[in-house]
Amino acid sequence: MEFLVYFIAKVLIALSGLTIINVLTFPRLKSTTQPNEETLVSILIPARNEAHIISQTVNNLLSQTYTNFELIVLDDNSTDGTGQLLRQIDDPRLTVISGKPLPSGWMGKSWACHQLSQVAKGEILVFTDADVQWSPPALSAVIRQMSEHNADLFTVWSTQQTITPAERLTVPLMAFAILTYLPTFMTHYSPFSVFAAANGQCMVWKRDTYTTFGGHTAVANNVLDDVTLARIVKQTGYTLRMADGNRLISCRMYDSWEAVRDGFAKNILAGYGNSVVALSLSIIFHFVVFLLPILFVLLAPEYSIWSLVFIGQAMLIRALSASFTHQRRIDALGMPISVILMTVIAMRSIIWHYSGGPRWKGRIIQTQPAPEGQPNV
Repeated sequence: MEFLVYFIAKVLIALSGLTIINVLTFPRLKSTTQPNEETLVSILIPARNEAHIISQTVNNLLSQTYTNFELIVLDDNSTDGTGQLLRQIDDPRLTVISGKPLPSGWMGKSWACHQLSQVAKGEILVFTDADVQWSPPALSAVIRQMSEHNADLFTVWSTQQTITPAERLTVPLMAFAILTYLPTFMTHYSPFSVFAAANGQCMVWKRDTYTTFGGHTAVANNVLDDVTLARIVKQTGYTLRMADGNRLISCRMYDSWEAVRDGFAKNILAGYGNSVVALSLSIIFHFVVFLLPILFVLLAPEYSIWSLVFIGQAMLIRALSASFTHQRRIDALGMPISVILMTVIAMRSIIWHYSGGPRWKGRIIQTQPAPEGQPNV
């Protein structure tokens, strides 16, 4: 028992320290003076069954203060009228293309992004999702900060909009994981790809860098395309930078427990290298650090003081990450429930692993050999 108390104390101290450092040093996206608009920017959106949000997304992007851009949206074989809604928007900067059938060896999103890149004309390629909302100064802020850091890949962690209890207890854990487990300094300045991270909701590329290694062909069959691309950037000696969206770029990823569960389950195992053992060890680790102290209070009263300290410290770490990313600090009180929900998600991912692959938007996602002549990373 003493060993467990010692272990939990050390872990929480380490996590607290790293979270504080990241909160103090993590770059935020900020409204700035208008950057030079000589550079043509291509904003690229893959859209599959996004009729409920696509008009809002596109109109927000067409309202950017940075004006030298083209907006290309790929209708990825939608069945809900997404394409029809897009073609009703009358703006010469908007181009709507129809996606080609998904070929063998490709994930749906990577295939859509690859098609978009083939028709884009800009020197800067902005890949963003159909449910990501850009405030008017957001593109200017992105281009300015990308230029200031001379970044080859600039990725933004969108401010997450959460409404239902399931969203509030799970979605902010993305930011919690980044701020609590990832040394941002190493992501930006170390050459080691293990520290690479990126958010597929907003990835901004120098076109020359993107094409150097084949763009999305390098992750054709990879469900964790964003992180894998970031790793390739670091492995090849290019510059990766991150920023918090700071409400300039926001997203409501999911709108129900079912969507949360399946959305995270489709790629959580890939985040552990498709290793069921590694994911299982992570489940055990989080149980020990965040749930076991609650059991100490009930089953080992002699450690109740330590248990209360551990429970409070875990909630404070969660509240700190919530405050930095504009989430509700009060939701930190539900940290034990969050861990339980993520365990359920992890178990669903493991079940899918042994039953044909993850399911998402009507497709079974299966990792297949990469197309001939392309890297299988």
